[in-house]
Amino acid sequence: MTERLTPTDHGLARAAQILRTGGLVAFGTETVYGLGADATDSLAVARIFEAKGRPRFNPLISHFPDAEAAFTQVTADSRAQKLAERFWPGPLTLVLPRSPRGEICDLATAGLPTAAVRVPACQSALALLRAVGRPIAAPSANPSGAVSPSTAAHVLDGLDGRIDAVLDSGPCPVGVESTVLDLSGEKPRLLRPGGVTVEDIEALIGPVERSAPLASATPVAPGMLSSHYAPTLPVRLNATSVEDGEALLAFGAPLTGSPLVWNLSERQALDEAAARLFAGLRHLDHEGTRLGLRGIAVQPIPQQGLGAAIRDRLTRAAAPRPVTSPPSAQECPVA
Repeated sequence: MTERLTPTDHGLARAAQILRTGGLVAFGTETVYGLGADATDSLAVARIFEAKGRPRFNPLISHFPDAEAAFTQVTADSRAQKLAERFWPGPLTLVLPRSPRGEICDLATAGLPTAAVRVPACQSALALLRAVGRPIAAPSANPSGAVSPSTAAHVLDGLDGRIDAVLDSGPCPVGVESTVLDLSGEKPRLLRPGGVTVEDIEALIGPVERSAPLASATPVAPGMLSSHYAPTLPVRLNATSVEDGEALLAFGAPLTGSPLVWNLSERQALDEAAARLFAGLRHLDHEGTRLGLRGIAVQPIPQQGLGAAIRDRLTRAAAPRPVTSPPSAQECPVA
């Protein structure tokens, strides 16, 4: 059963303890309830996708108690500083280049060079974030595809028994998700309308490019191009043997014959495999290129549970490459 906590000193301490030890806690913000996990812990983040039944590893928004904490994880320019000063705490998410000193794990950013950050305007959420002292990744606290929750009861309707706790701070006053603004390029780009209007943003930093609104399963940002997650080396899926010159991304007992192996999970645990996926692709690509290998063979991954999300990302990695250089902007995070 999922614990139902209240934002008292005891409840906040309990929720923070769960998060610091790799658990999942839903908590209210001014927009909707988010499903939180330690954004620096890839295994904890994998559990978010597992609990939600999320079909793809979309990037997640990381939450912070203040702008100073948020900007330790990303590179903030003058536009970001102005927006943070005006709209934080508040329902605005900024997509910015990840800092080389940042601690947010690859799974929380879907392996992209950008991260989505915000400071929520909810006192209990801010108190929780201060108590944890780490970035908290938190998409909306509902099963994938369901309506976003604006009360603790909504959270329990969909996730009771699948998460560790919900911190009940009452109904969310805004009730719609945060505005997502991409500042990773030269021109600001609206990825998702939300609690802060684009007109108010433009009044502060000038013109903003509009993208098509995000449908429930329709990505709108360049990061959703099918080959965006591809390493430099070609990827071959569902390998039952290793060809000459291939690195191996293994799952379970590794195939023989490769000079370079990264095992997603020797015990075939899908949460561990999800947590190790992006680091594994990055390692095999870098070391395989250094060793002069020609490609990466991937052992079969099960279809069920997190396996569907892992297979989705691997399918993208194996897709034909576009002629143009890969985009750097983050796909729109759903939170």
